Amino acid sequence: MANILVIYYSRGGHTAQISRAIAQQITANEHQCDVINLVEHKGEINWQQYDAIALGACVLYGSYHKSVFEFCRRHHEQLASLPNSFFCVNVVARKPEKRIPENNKYLQKFIELSDWKPQDVKIIAGKVDYPSWTWYDSLAIKLIMKMTDGPTDSKAVIDYTDWDDVKLYADHICQLTKA
Repeated sequence: MANILVIYYSRGGHTAQISRAIAQQITANEHQCDVINLVEHKGEINWQQYDAIALGACVLYGSYHKSVFEFCRRHHEQLASLPNSFFCVNVVARKPEKRIPENNKYLQKFIELSDWKPQDVKIIAGKVDYPSWTWYDSLAIKLIMKMTDGPTDSKAVIDYTDWDDVKLYADHICQLTKA
């Protein structure tokens, strides 16, 4: 039985939901899994107790929150010392070709700017949820969606996440412990 750590940054809660689904599937595979919200966690991480790590973050306005890069800067050696994976949650991945790492500029941007270079990556399509966003976020994202042929209806709530694929990704993380 492996012990796996899932760390995430979530702005609106969708990446948190994805992280919990990953953890649920990991435990369904009879492994231990701890889940840490990057922003809320203030303590030290006992890296030696884990057999693999998955770090996930959402993209907003074309980038990741500064806390994600700061975490990677501070802990890049610990992250790299174990089998590891990075999962990127973004709405542009609603298009299948944008789920390919080489075609996703947000993932490429993370790899370029992060001190930690993940050995494994995954792109997960996110969620459009205009009603839950602030007016500013809603307006800005509508403009982006208009340019990328996405939904612009103010009442739209569209979850593009392939939840079966999230389970397969969690199974994959379990396999990393055997590498």
